[in-house]
Amino acid sequence: MNKNELITAMAEALNNKKDAESALNCLLDAISAALIRGDKITLPGLGTFKVSKRRARSGRNPRTGEVINIKAHNVPHFAPGKRLKDAIS
Repeated sequence: MNKNELITAMAEALNNKKDAESALNCLLDAISAALIRGDKITLPGLGTFKVSKRRARSGRNPRTGEVINIKAHNVPHFAPGKRLKDAIS
């Protein structure tokens, strides 16, 4: 399912595609802003969004075999909740 299909599914419940698109965009913006601040977002039944920190490390270029340095960086992480895990199983 892509973003447009999700908006269409939400529009069926809200009876308005414009409201569904606005609601989804607001949700995504709020999650992004919270993650940028380093906050953790917990949505019971769905899961938890958080930022994980990856330490600096050395890697290898697969084409040349050359050793490269990879800087430390932050990555978004999603951990599914129990209800979502049970629903998929």
